[in-house]
Order: sequence, then C-alpha cells, then structure tokens
Amino acid sequence: MKDLNSDILDPTPGMDSDYSRASCASSSDADFGFAFNDSNFSDRLLRIEIMGEPAESRPDSAGCTSILDWARRKRRREDCKKENVVDLNGCPEEQVLNGSQPDMDDAIPCDNLDDEPAQMIEELHSGDEAANVDESSWGMDCSTVIKVKTLHISSPILAAKSPFFYKLFSNGMRESEQRNVTLRINASEEAALMELLNFMYSNTLSCSTASALLDVLMAADKFEVASCMRYCSRLLRNLPMTPDSALLYLELPSSVLMAEAVQPLTDAAKQYLALRYKDITKFQEEVMDLPLAGVEAILSSDDLQVASEDAVYDFILKWARTQYPKLEERREVLGARLARYIRFPFMTCRKLKKVLTCNDFDHDVACKLVLEALFFKAEAPHRQRILAADESASTNRRFFIERAYKYRPVKVVEFDRPRQQCVVYLDLKREECTNLFPSGRVYSQAFHLGGQGFFLSAHCNMDQQSSFHCFGLFLGMQEKGSVSFAVDYEFAARSKPTEEFVSKYKGNYTFTGGKAVGYRNLFAIPWTSFMAEDSLYFINGVLHLRAELTIRP
Repeated sequence: MKDLNSDILDPTPGMDSDYSRASCASSSDADFGFAFNDSNFSDRLLRIEIMGEPAESRPDSAGCTSILDWARRKRRREDCKKENVVDLNGCPEEQVLNGSQPDMDDAIPCDNLDDEPAQMIEELHSGDEAANVDESSWGMDCSTVIKVKTLHISSPILAAKSPFFYKLFSNGMRESEQRNVTLRINASEEAALMELLNFMYSNTLSCSTASALLDVLMAADKFEVASCMRYCSRLLRNLPMTPDSALLYLELPSSVLMAEAVQPLTDAAKQYLALRYKDITKFQEEVMDLPLAGVEAILSSDDLQVASEDAVYDFILKWARTQYPKLEERREVLGARLARYIRFPFMTCRKLKKVLTCNDFDHDVACKLVLEALFFKAEAPHRQRILAADESASTNRRFFIERAYKYRPVKVVEFDRPRQQCVVYLDLKREECTNLFPSGRVYSQAFHLGGQGFFLSAHCNMDQQSSFHCFGLFLGMQEKGSVSFAVDYEFAARSKPTEEFVSKYKGNYTFTGGKAVGYRNLFAIPWTSFMAEDSLYFINGVLHLRAELTIRP
C-alpha cells in the first residue's frame, strides 16, 4: 500500500479523463472490497454533506421505476440548474480538505438503495447548523445540510481510479495533519455516490436497474471514474432496450464529460433504432414523432427498407416541416444535420430538380448537394465503387453508398431531337439475381419520357415452351389514366469477352396505363446457365442491362 501511495500521488502532467487506464494498470481490476470503509486500511476520512433539494427538482417518489421517470427527473433538475453551470474538468487551485467547507457540488440524480456500508458515521443536521456554510462557490439551489456521512477511505485506491480524486488529494495534502475531505452532494445523489465509491474498491455494483445504473454512470462521469462508466455502459447494453431508453442513451454524449466511455452504449442504441424502424413505412406515424437524434440513427442505416431514395427525401422533408415549423430553423437542421443522411446520388434526376427549387433548403446548400450527386452519377461504375469504398475520399462516405431499395436506381440519358428518346441503364448484382429464383421480380425506379412514367422489371419465370426457369426483362408504363403511347424499345446487355452492350430484343408497343411488355427469356438460356460461374453476362458480379425507348411519330 505504501508503494501504491507514493506512485499515485506523484504529480504527473498531462492526465486525461481516461487516467485509470494508465495509472496502476496492474492493479486496476484488483478487488479491494474488504478495505471499503475500514479504518485499518484507510488514511483519510471522507465527509459527505447531503443537501436538501428544491421541491421542484425532487423526484415524485423515493426512486425511479423506469427510464421515462429517470428522463423526466433529469429534465426537471436541468431546468432548475440551467442558470448554474459548474465546470468539473478542473479543480480549484486551492482545495480545502477540512470539515468546514465542501470540495465540490453538482446535481446528479440517483435512485435510493437500501444497503449502506458498515461502520458508516451519520449525522443529522438542521438548517440552522448548516446556515454558515459558504455555498456561493458551489452554486447550490438549497444550502440546508440534512445529513452527513463519514467514511474511512484510502486515498491511493481512489486516486488510482479517478483523476478527480488524484487532483483533490495531491493539491490538498500540504499539511500532513489534514485527514478530512469534504464533498457536498444533493440528496438524490447519495445512493449513486455510495455505489461509485464501492465500485472503486471492488469493481462491482449492487444495482441492476436501468435508472439506477444511469445514476451511477452520471456520478462516475462527475468524479471522472471512466472504468465505472464503461462498466455501467456494458450492463445497460445487456438490458432489454426500448425506444425510450435508446433515445435517452443517444443523449448521453452531450450530457457527460467523458463521452468516449459511453460510445458503445450510444452505438448500440443507434443499432436498436435502425433495426426496429427498418421499415419506415410500417412505423411512419411513430417515426414522425421521434426527436432529431432518433431520426438520424434510423437514416444512417444502409439496410433501411424504402422504395427509393426519393422516398427518404420526401420523408425527411415531411418530418422537418412537422418538427420545425419555422423556416430558418428548418433550413439549419436540414443543411447541418439531415442532408448528410440523404443519398442524393441515388435519387432520380426528376427529384433532384425539385431539390434545387425546394425552399426548405438553403439554395447554395441545395446546389452543392445536387452537383455532387450528378458528378457521381456521371462516373463509371468502377469509379463509383471506389468512391463508396474509399473512407478517406470523403467525410460523408455514406453519401455514395446504395441502400437495398425496393426499386432499383437507374441511370437515364434523355434526348429531345430528332425524336424524344431515352437510354436507361439498370445494374443488378449477382446476389439480387440469385434472390429472384424461382418466381421473384425486381423493379427499377421510375423514369420519364414524353411526360409519362415508365419502369423496368426483371423476372425469374418459366419458359413457356421449354418449361425451365429463365431470366426475363419487361418494360411497363405507370398508371396514368387512359393515355395511349406508341414506343419503339430495345433491350441490351453487356457480355463477355468484349464487355460491350449486345442487343437482345427489339420491339414496339402502344402502351396504356398499367401495361407492360418484354421478353420472358432475354438470353435464350436456362436459369442455371444464366447464373453459372462462367456466365457471359456477369461482369465483376454485376449484370448490366440497357433499355432504349423512342417515341414513335
């Protein structure tokens, strides 16, 4: 113990919030529980002055029974303390280590626990007795000391776990006869602080509910015990998660000083929300009520089940208009927070045009986003894959990552002269084609020609003549009343060894709304041959299809 004391209290510059990893590494996980509040293994007395709290900040009951209770109590206390900010990053130049003045004060809520350490000295104080305590430097809302607890502590053990206690002891032990250290806390912090102190000795906690663990986590952040924060974070991740708890965990990085310690918990909360609301359309009303952090977690997912990126854009716009009715606030949120989650390169050109004229986006921001999207669309497929894979190329790499859309993105080249014409490119991965067997189909995003909406659909179907499965490609016109539309069309696909587009089928058709035309066996081979490893039509695992449409005079 003597060696530990001399090492820990040796002033070391450059200490950070993760000090516990560096100091006393060999014994940081040792169990000193036997020494907790035992005078035989202690060199100091810790005096804990427990303060009464304003009525408006007190919990409705003795403890919190749910995450919602904890969140409500946290908001009440933040409202009470919003005018009073205490910086816990640095200790005062002079730390008074006697029983007449507290060393720190902050309001962090906690649940009450029944168990208390043995040999603990408790004193009940009246308001008059505490009236002479100087509270100006501690910013307390109420200066009434309602109870005092005194514990025997080991300064090396506490200093090894916490930079806060390290600084407290190293700054304060200028006179060897000073053995008392005073902390002042709110009544609601009592249970959490006792759990924290016990953890610093034993590396375990007795509480197990989410609200109690959150209280200890906040206390650990306050006293800079990163190892306890990580421990609480791990226990919280192992508890069943709910939308309410996940949203609360997302707020933690902005509520604590050592955000890195709770990052795994925050990541787990994001994954939970992304998985729960994977199908936005199924939970649209519920998602519309989520706060910004929850919506960001959902939209960051690559596995979001949506019809197209156009649908993501429409949803974000609807959500922002609902949550931020003031235009300036909405523009700020869309431009600074939400735009990064929209995969603009996979939106249709028709929708990108609407982005440029959308008043909800700042015009300069909209122009930049659309321009980047168009440049990406113009890149060759292999260049697009490089951009999507290169994390160093962009701080917003997800901008270039394609989701698993219900309707597959297409590239479209339009011509107005000599006749209205468009060339449509559709790429399908081998895995997507594999999933079509035995009777599946996949649709492209809509594209437009002559003011009418069209789409491509790829099928796995039975060849009617030979009775085997084969790959089919069809062209359809969206439902638009009873308009007739005469179109010449041609289907082509890249094939080995030249990897050039080779025409596979030509035809003409007079469309009416909802009708489709195509070829059931585009490559005139069975499905097994089409999907074989030596297939002529998969180039680097991708099937490249092209459709040319021309309006007939």
